[in-house]
Amino acid sequence: MPGGYGGLSGGGHRRRRGLRGARRRGLSRGDAIRAQVLREFRGAGEPLDLERNMTTPADLLSGILKDLRLTEGIEESRLRKAWLEVAGEFVARQTEPVSLRLGVLTLRVLQPSMRFHLEQMRAQLLRRLKQKLGSKMVRDVRLILG
Repeated sequence: MPGGYGGLSGGGHRRRRGLRGARRRGLSRGDAIRAQVLREFRGAGEPLDLERNMTTPADLLSGILKDLRLTEGIEESRLRKAWLEVAGEFVARQTEPVSLRLGVLTLRVLQPSMRFHLEQMRAQLLRRLKQKLGSKMVRDVRLILG
């Protein structure tokens, strides 16, 4: 068939279709041919922009720790530090954060008199902890003797 659009034309119709698509995108004929040659040489289109999909190691690590449910260790150190600042050094030596589950902080208290003192200050301690750690992290404080 004259013009090369028949089924046995030797594949020229493929080349023309690729150039026509490139020309529709606003490329000149020379740019379209260059783009096609590079695409065929590389075996794919233009290389990916590596800067666009960059993530920091901290983002990756926090995502991995969250997926594996290993963030409790990190939160524990943050909790202990916050408890030391909120309660003070003397009270922090007499108490120990045992667990934080579903927003309830459980503290082990060494002496009954210290437990009584902390029960009286419970609302104030809870308010300070919420300011330090966030209201979603700590909702209540439970004291146990031990």
